[in-house]
This record gives sequence, structure tokens and C-alpha cells, in this order.
Amino acid sequence: MLTPERHQMILELLKEKEVIRIQEITEATGASESTIRRDLSELEEQKLLQRVHGGASSLPRKMEESTFLERAMRNEKEKTAIAKYAAGLVNEHDSVYLDAGTTTYLMIPYLPQDNLVVVTNGVNIALELLKRNIKTILLGGELKARTWAVVGRDAVTTIGQYRFDKCFLGINGIDAEHGLTTPDPDEAHVKQLALRYSDEKYVLADSSKFSRITFAKVAELDGLHVITDEGLDDVQREAYQKKTKLKVVTV
Repeated sequence: MLTPERHQMILELLKEKEVIRIQEITEATGASESTIRRDLSELEEQKLLQRVHGGASSLPRKMEESTFLERAMRNEKEKTAIAKYAAGLVNEHDSVYLDAGTTTYLMIPYLPQDNLVVVTNGVNIALELLKRNIKTILLGGELKARTWAVVGRDAVTTIGQYRFDKCFLGINGIDAEHGLTTPDPDEAHVKQLALRYSDEKYVLADSSKFSRITFAKVAELDGLHVITDEGLDDVQREAYQKKTKLKVVTV
């Protein structure tokens, strides 16, 4: 396969998955790892992708934000495995904060039903919790059309009235150097407060979110529980295990 053909195939793979591993590219192209690493370096120099540990990712705009439905269609098996494990950490009599997001949404069927109080800024999450007869408190504030998350001054005021045994956050980007990030500063502020008011802090991030950076800083990684899938390579695992309490679940 000629170099331009490999480059085109790599870019096509990125359109489909947003994050690809070197092993995936070698299997698709039949080229050696050293050749693919050289290809990725050339494409990065052309500003067509971003190299990450063990592979490459597309170059999203830092303020670009997908809709809930768009995100729900990505990595569903991985997100479900993460969500099921996370829900198993919730006990009866817990007070829990569930952040607006696709992976936190998938926790709902697995949550204990009795003697549980859940606070959320996700409108669709609140509706699903009510279907299971789980006591639910929805933050007030501005409703975002793309993510169905409630944000703004009233959400900040409301969340300050509560304290949580555990919080579970979705996230757009997690990076060993830059920490947790999300495109919208208003959502970042609500996430920051959820972390501040919680005894145990969990971040749910499928492996495609790693080595990604978006616009607004949420928090450093130090001491956070991060739950992810098996998509991380050995180098990534080692890097994030130094920063976080990393849990890798089997899909």
C-alpha cells in the first residue's frame, strides 16, 4: 500500500472512531508499527490529527460539543460496562450526584431502588430515575438544548444546598497533564461543585476520552477514582495510574 493510501485510510478510520490505536491501523493497512508511527508523525505535522499514547485522535475544536444522542451512539458497549460497575458502588441510603451524560445515564437500570436519593442536572436522567421510583432532585437553572444539562447561576445555587456520599461525573476530555476538561464553562462549574461537595468522587470515561483536551478546566486528576474500559494501552495505564485511582472494567 502506498503512503498516500495509508494516510487516507488512517484519516477514514479517525472519522469513524475519533481515536484509533496503532494496532488497529497495522491490522487495517498491513504496515509495520514503525511505518505507522512515521505516518502518524507526518499527519500530525500536517495538522490532520493528534498523536496520543499508542495511537492518534481527531482534532476537535475545543469548544465543539456533540448532542446527547450523538454521544449515546458512540462506544455503547464500553459505556454500559463502565456504568454497570459504577452503579455497583452505590449503596442503599446513599446520597448521590449523577452528572448529565451518556455513561451516567446508563447507570440508572443498575442502581439500588430503595432508600436512595439522587441529585442530578440531567433532565433525561431525572425522568428515568422517576420511572424506577428513585427519589430524585433536579437542579434548577438554564437547560442546554444539546446536552439536556441544567447549568447557570441557579444550578450553582441549588447544588450548594446538598452534600453527597458519592458523585459520578461524565467528562469530555481527560489528560494526564491538563486534567479533566469539558467544552462549556458553565457545565465545568457545576462539575467542580459536585466534586467539592462529595465524599467519594468518580469519573466515568471510556477510553476514547483519554489524552483529549477541551476548552474548560474541571479539575486535576490527583486522587480521583477514574473508571474506564480496556481500550487503554500499557503506556496510558501506567501514566494514569500514577495520577488517579484507575479502575479498568472488562467489556
